[in-house]
Amino acid sequence: MTAADEVAERYGRFALVETPGRSALYAEWARGVAQDASACAVIGRLPPDRRQPPLVFALARLRGAPKVGGYAAFADWLIQHADELVADASVRSLQTNEPQRSAVLLPALAAIEGPIALIELGASAGLCLLPDRYSYRYGGARSVALDPVDGPSSVVLSCELRGDRSPERRRPELLMPEIVWRAGLDLRPLDPSDADDRRFATALVWPGETGRAARIDAALDLAAAEHLRIDAGDATDPEALRRLVDSTPSGATAVVTTPGLLPHVPRAGRERLFDALAELRSAGVHWVSLDPPALHERWTTPVDASGWPGFVLSHNGRVLAAADPLGAWLEWRAS
Repeated sequence: MTAADEVAERYGRFALVETPGRSALYAEWARGVAQDASACAVIGRLPPDRRQPPLVFALARLRGAPKVGGYAAFADWLIQHADELVADASVRSLQTNEPQRSAVLLPALAAIEGPIALIELGASAGLCLLPDRYSYRYGGARSVALDPVDGPSSVVLSCELRGDRSPERRRPELLMPEIVWRAGLDLRPLDPSDADDRRFATALVWPGETGRAARIDAALDLAAAEHLRIDAGDATDPEALRRLVDSTPSGATAVVTTPGLLPHVPRAGRERLFDALAELRSAGVHWVSLDPPALHERWTTPVDASGWPGFVLSHNGRVLAAADPLGAWLEWRAS
């Protein structure tokens, strides 16, 4: 299969499976690319790990690709700006940094005895390193309101609780985790105080997704004020991970999170990371993850991928809940 053929297949699948109900514009662009040999040839010039539709379309929008005029206008723009798109893709990669995911991570973190030293792999700008800085409004089967210890946050995350089971708790009430140290690791960290990085982070929001850009922008303000430590490095490099774990303060429980990271890691890298995490868990380090159900089989409890809704929330490989990939809902499954 040629690079152009791979692009056509990928963009056709993206239009059919991922865009319905999320972005009419991206659905139109992806359908058009899938049937346009010239567009496929342009995108085929990008490295294989930079051809994802959300990345290509975000970079195009940042460069001024027209949102009106239908696919024909976009295709004309793409051909005229092909060299610029290739150059941009050499320094930018897909970094979906969605603070809303903290709403499904929170119950897992709150069940771990603290204080917590939080480490996120694939941290991007670090917006999932701030779960104790956000306010939460859980609704649906039960209603729970939770604010930071110093009062309501400028970022309020709403999450629907589904099903008849409640998240496990250290106390009768759901508590905000006590996080005393935090750091991240990313191949190309984004600086939440840098104007270009902020524009890129919000450009990754799909047109039609109401409220996401404003939420990310507000979370970037909190991250900038926090002066987060995010090291540049490969999340699957055991030594880079151990350096962060070794930096955690004495008396704190180290918790490594991988929310939505693993689908973007080649299989060999995932296996290397799993082995490193297993070794660290024997030393008391915890691992909280949010993954597609068919991605791997490292869970200690069975997952039927064919009938599993959303992603899998897990703690040390134990399945806790089904969850929306971006954190909009949570269905607790652990007994």
